[in-house]
Parts: sequence; C-alpha cells; structure tokens
Amino acid sequence: MKLDPKHLAQLSVIAEAGSFQTAADRLGLTQPALSRNMKALETRLGATLFNRDGRRSVPNALGLRLARNGQAIRLAEEQAAILADQSAQGAVGELRIGAPPIVAGRFLSGALSRFICENPNCVVEMRTGLVHELRVMLERGQVEIVFGPESLADSSDRLDFLPLIDDRVGILCRVGHPLAAKKPVQPSDLEAQVWLAHSRGSLLRQQTEAAMIASGVKSMHIVCETDSIRSALEIVAQTDLISTMPRATTEPYLEDRLEFLGFDHPRFYRPLGCIRKADAPTNSVESRFLALFA
Repeated sequence: MKLDPKHLAQLSVIAEAGSFQTAADRLGLTQPALSRNMKALETRLGATLFNRDGRRSVPNALGLRLARNGQAIRLAEEQAAILADQSAQGAVGELRIGAPPIVAGRFLSGALSRFICENPNCVVEMRTGLVHELRVMLERGQVEIVFGPESLADSSDRLDFLPLIDDRVGILCRVGHPLAAKKPVQPSDLEAQVWLAHSRGSLLRQQTEAAMIASGVKSMHIVCETDSIRSALEIVAQTDLISTMPRATTEPYLEDRLEFLGFDHPRFYRPLGCIRKADAPTNSVESRFLALFA
C-alpha cells in the first residue's frame, strides 16, 4: 500500500502541535484542507488515526506510529533542501582521487586539509596504490583524478595530463654519508655504492635504471628492493645504502636525517600532475581542489 508522504508529514505536525488548527497554521493550510487530507489518509488506510477528546482530535496508536514516519520524511526534506542550497553555492559534492603513497602523503595532505575545511559538506575519498593500480582505478571509474607522473597518462588511452610541478628524481642518502660531501658526484662513485631499489616494473625503477645507463653507470649493486616508500626512507636513513626518490614530494620527509646527492641528469625529469579521462565532464569540485595548486 502506497501512502502519500505529504499526508504523513502533515500528520507528524498535527501530533507535535496538539491540534489541527495550530498544525494548519504551521503548514500554511486552512484547517478544513488539513482535515480533508487526514480523512483521505484514513480512507487509504481503512483505519482511523485519531481519538476524540472533547473538541480535540488526538492521534491514536496507529496515528502516532505513522507520525514518526512522517517526521522522518520532513527531516529528509529539510536535509535535502539544505544540500540543494549548498550545491547551488558550490559547497557540496564528491572528490575521488588517487595517488602513489609518496604523493598521497605530505604533498597532498596540506591541500586536502585546506579543501576539507573550506568544503565541509564535500565527501573526499583518497585511494593509494602503485602507478599501474592507479591506472586501473581511473579506467574503472573508481577515482576521477590521479596525481602522478606524466608517463602514466597515455594519450592513446584518452587521458589528459595537467602538469603541476617538476618532481624530478634525485639520489637520496643519509645525512653524513661519505658521498654527500663530494662534488661533483661521478658515475664511478655511484657504481661503488650499495643501492636500495624500488620494486621491479615500477616507473621509478625504470626511470632510475635508464638515467644510470645514460649517465655511464655500468652496474648498480642492489642489496634491497621494496615497494614501500616508508621502508625505503627508514632504511636509507639508518644505513649507507643509497636510493632514488622524487625530490619535491620527498622533501617534506628529509628532516635532518636524509639529503639528496649533488647529481642530476636530464633523464631524471619527472613532471607530476593531474591525470583524468579526456572525455570526463567538467566537475566544479575537482576544479576547486586543483585551484589550490595554482
């Protein structure tokens, strides 16, 4: 049996007001009109909703139970109206983004914190993963934006790339490492070091190996491999192992324990930006978030 939600909402006002006339005034109706609506609701139910108490009509047990449903309807309508007003002002929405762990950390956390404070009614979902995992999330619609290196955005797959920063790769070591004071660092110096490498198949690993070959480094003595950025930073900080990391997004983690060597190569160029589907509709929520990086 389908009941008119408007009638249930009006019933809840009658229960709260204590009389038809007071309820009618609150609802902006005439008392006869409100009485007709309650009669229609009783006819639909095939049951009475009120007990007579002198000249007053008081909701009975069924009337009170249905009045609670009506109150829920009114609350939902009020909340929907608030959201509609906020939406008209651009204050609500959903932001679903993905990023590698190092990017999702301190690089994005500041912007996300500010965005959440400025858009308290917007739902934010942050997903992390390796580059190939993020690409799958984007293709499946699990996220609308991925913050990652340009190499993730293949134009043949109709992905757009909006550059934000040059997060070029650097060679990382602990503060006080014997190689840290040497300038310039030579390829032979790097060949003599013990390395911590990123997982095989990762873009950072591929870029590191390509840059080393182009620099004249014939071999890398790798004794540890990991796909955990946190583990890589901790191990390098406590040993003489060296590794590669994106400079801009790693900078907040250096503190007084880590530093980058004075070594660079054009192959270390690594533009970091926003990646989204080329045919994705314009989203005001995403635009507001991206404006924080302007």
